[in-house]
Amino acid sequence: MGSFFRTRQAAQLALTANALRPLRSRSASVPSFFAGWLTAELAPHLLALTCADAARQIATKKRDPAGLAMAAANGAGLAAMIASAHRAKDAVEQALTEALGVDYRSQLSPPFHPLDLDLPVGQLAMPFRMRSPEVRKIPNVPYADGGRRYLLDIYRPRAPVQDCPVLLQVHGGAWVTGTKDQQGLPLMLHMAKRGWVCVAINYPLSPRARWPAHIVAAKRALAWIKNSITDYGGDPSFVAVTGGSAGGHLAALLGLTPNDPAWQPGFADSDTSVQACVPHYGVYDFAAETGSPAARNLRRTLLERYVVDAEAGEDTYRSASPLARIHESAPPFFVVHGEHDTLIPVTEAREFVRRLRATSRQPVGYAEIPGAQHAFDIFHSVRSAHVVRGVQRFLEWSYAATNSHLRPTEAVPSR
Repeated sequence: MGSFFRTRQAAQLALTANALRPLRSRSASVPSFFAGWLTAELAPHLLALTCADAARQIATKKRDPAGLAMAAANGAGLAAMIASAHRAKDAVEQALTEALGVDYRSQLSPPFHPLDLDLPVGQLAMPFRMRSPEVRKIPNVPYADGGRRYLLDIYRPRAPVQDCPVLLQVHGGAWVTGTKDQQGLPLMLHMAKRGWVCVAINYPLSPRARWPAHIVAAKRALAWIKNSITDYGGDPSFVAVTGGSAGGHLAALLGLTPNDPAWQPGFADSDTSVQACVPHYGVYDFAAETGSPAARNLRRTLLERYVVDAEAGEDTYRSASPLARIHESAPPFFVVHGEHDTLIPVTEAREFVRRLRATSRQPVGYAEIPGAQHAFDIFHSVRSAHVVRGVQRFLEWSYAATNSHLRPTEAVPSR
């Protein structure tokens, strides 16, 4: 039993060390992400298992001092990760205060309540349970012809509502994988409980689909929302967009390229503007114009091989790069990125925010989340819960600032 205990603790110690100080070399970035992401976000559960495992070992007659020492190191590391996850609360609040002003909470709709900051203990105990009795899901609504890659899911309050603000969620997956029911669920469930109508979309994937099919589909979905969301209780005059990774890239482009006829073939007259944008750990340097090693590697190994046609010129990459599409009329942005992201380095988000702040007339918030890896918000965790509540405040501020005369009706905000 002692040898198995030691092996378990040694394996967990390696995962803990990687989550605290992730490996960032080109060859290690992907495995470092997968190992560190789950360890960091499930740290409370892993700490409980480590303590139980150590207690069981202590209760035996033949104790393993080396294994117990590793368990103690594991416990300390996991406790440090939990403390780091809680620091997301301050990071998000500081970002909102800097972007929106110290009194922004007084401008929220519905009004801010201290209970809005409380963490959902039940959700944290069951992190992969993605449903709520207060939310109704309407699955697989077609927004264009073309099959399952042109379907969307709607999450709305179960009570009858009308004129609710709308949140569009765009999934990630490196433009080659992913689906609408895998990402953004903690945020959508939370916002739907607070009286929002949330829409999660599929879109065509590479290598079968080549750029710009992805953004064209996202714009078709946005045009569908503007035309049809009233049937589901939504207010088409206010649509915010969010997404992570490749979805963060597409969300940022939606925010920066309203009504671009080049990406609206056959529906050029449709309104594809959004009123707020919240990209998470997005790709902003699609063209690798900054010369960063990570951006060059992404372009060479993924974009040029699988996403963009081989004969595409530099103009194609630049037009698809949020860094190159920044303008003064951009909507309010709240950019979220993890401090320990090994897939898309945080420096890319910092540069995007720097340029956006230098140009846009609207607020630009930036929250760099302590200890966070890529995709930290896919399921319920301490860190993702703090971020979700910060994004909620940004969205509610944006809605109040944009449509102060409109309010959702018959929706009771959930605390």
